[in-house]
Parts: sequence; structure tokens; C-alpha cells
Amino acid sequence: MENQSEIVIVGGGLAGLTAAIHLSKHGFSVTVIEKNEFPKHKVCGEYISNEVLPYCHYLALDLEGLNVAKINQLEFSIANGIFITSNLPLGGFGVSRYTLDYYLYQKAIALGCKFFQEEVQEIIFSNNNFTVFTTNEQQFKSKIVLGAFGKRSTMDVTLKRDFIKKKSPWLAIKAHYNCDFPDNLVGLHNFDGGYCGVSKVENNQVNICYLAQYKSFKRYKNIEDFQMQVLMKNPKLKTIFEKSNLLFEKPLTISQISFEAKKIVENHILMIGDSAGLIHPLCGNGMAMAMHSAKIASELSIALLQEKISRTDFEKHYQEKWNETFKSRIRLGKLLSKVLLRPTLSNIIMKIMVLFPFSFPLLIKKTHGKTF
Repeated sequence: MENQSEIVIVGGGLAGLTAAIHLSKHGFSVTVIEKNEFPKHKVCGEYISNEVLPYCHYLALDLEGLNVAKINQLEFSIANGIFITSNLPLGGFGVSRYTLDYYLYQKAIALGCKFFQEEVQEIIFSNNNFTVFTTNEQQFKSKIVLGAFGKRSTMDVTLKRDFIKKKSPWLAIKAHYNCDFPDNLVGLHNFDGGYCGVSKVENNQVNICYLAQYKSFKRYKNIEDFQMQVLMKNPKLKTIFEKSNLLFEKPLTISQISFEAKKIVENHILMIGDSAGLIHPLCGNGMAMAMHSAKIASELSIALLQEKISRTDFEKHYQEKWNETFKSRIRLGKLLSKVLLRPTLSNIIMKIMVLFPFSFPLLIKKTHGKTF
């Protein structure tokens, strides 16, 4: 069966859904192909910087109606428990991907976007048009394809993307808990071999999500042992876990998370969100970056469809704008990650920030963008 639309978005995560809403709002025919059902929990820090709010207002998104947790403070600790707190320069909010993605999905449908629960098998570009093939033998033809298939996908393998050829040492674990934790605080706590984010989401639940090196994790029988023997050596995390009750049947995990550089455009497909590149979660800005990349890609897609720019300029401008907006943040995130994984160095950095507390908000600003 063949389907025709102006834009096909492969992947219905945060970036894909945001782009679907933006493009549908402007009257274009949009098809989203997503292999999973909505709603669905995802491994994610579930904190969004307020830099997205003007764009959300432009898209007529009522995120406050989701009972989000409003966050304006950050507490950061290194593995030995030494910590520092700071006001967040812009502030942000906590909301689960289960709630947010489902809300965006419903919003996109209301704007006329079409959704197909399929898995994409192949994408062919020929004669300035795309044909997208799914495992259920459906075909989708379009002028533009946006790749929003997340951190790691079978499509990355199909497209023979460079980063997918390398093994990654990282895995992430996330769950929701009942816990006495401040509504306005996001905690970022270092432990041996990784770091953990803690913050409220809607319905007074607390999201705990951490990134760990696999070589450290594999020494333990299960997640509970790892948390007990490694994470809880940080006194801050020990206190949090001891007073927390797990709300999931079991924590969610995702492995082979790659922070390697990715091509922003592959086979004429514009990559958005995590498909384009990941910032280390310790920077707390991945969700905002996903939405911002969707905005950039959507605006250029409109220009191409209105024949204001050529395909060549469409791809060139996207790469330039993406690098200008995100590249320095991603580079800083990698540097901070390396620092945190070296106890002696992280101790020195922490002592400097304690002596010069104004340096901490400045560092936070460097990993975040301006309102857009």
C-alpha cells in the first residue's frame, strides 16, 4: 500500500512529535511512523529547561496543564557527597515522557497529522523524493524525511552511520518513585563510573535516572545490587534511595548509548533530537535540545516546500544552524563527563566552585541555550 504526504517523520519521540505539530500547524501533510504505542515510558531525565517556553507558546502547547513540577534550583554532588547548590539561571520543569509524549501525540492528531504504528525497513532517495518502506510492506512517499529515531535504532544500522559501528560503554537506568523530595529541585549526583539525576515530575512522583559505565555495572548481579554497592556510596544518593519506594514493576534500561559525533544529514534525511547528537545527561538539556532541533528542521522544511530554498541549501543551512546552536554545548558536556569520572579532578573542581560559587551558574549557562 502506498501513502503520500509532504513530510514523513520516522520516530515519534519528543523531537519527532514537536516537528509534527509545527509542520501540521502550518498546513502541511505530515506522516509519523513510530513502532511503539502511545503512551509509553522512556529512559529519560524528564527535566526541560524553560528555554523552550516561548516556542511551546507558539505551538499552543499548554504544558502547565500537565501539572508539571516547576524547578528553579540545582543541587550537585560528587561521589564523596560534597555538594553545592545554585539557582538555575532560567529554571525549568519536570514532566514524564509518558505524559508529555502522549499529550504531543494527541495534539498532532488534532492538527491532522497521520500516525502509523510500523517499523521502517528502508529509506530510498531518488529524483528529489523519498520512498520509505516498512516491515509490513507499506510505502510512504514524501518530499522530506526527518529522522527522529532516537539514541540508537535499526535505521542507524541500515544507513550505515559511523557511530553505530563503535561499541559504547554507557547504559542508562530510570524509574519513578514515591519519595519526599523538594518540588523545585533537580539533583545531579556523581558516583563511581557515572552520574544520577533526581527530580519531580507530575503527580508528585520522583524520576531517578542515571548513566553508568557498563564495565562498572556488569560486576554486580542486578540493578538493586549496583545501586546499593555503587550509587549509595554517595551520601546524597544513599539518603534518596533509602526513603524511596519504586513505582515501576522494575526499572527501565537502555544500553549502548553513544556520545560519538553523528552526521546531522544522512542520505538527505535531516536528523533531529537524539538522532542528530546527544549531550551528556549531566547537562540536563537533552529534551530542550530535541525540541529546538525540531524547530530548526521544521522552519527549513517549510522554506523548502515553499520553494524558497534549494535542497542543497536546505541541508547545508540545517547543518550550519545545528552546529551553531548545539555543538559547543555537546563538547562541554563531554568534557564535564570526563572530569566527573576522575575523582581527584572532580574534587579539585568542586573545591573551586565552593570557593567561587558564582562560577557554578556560569557553568550551567554554558550547557543551556537562550529562549527560542
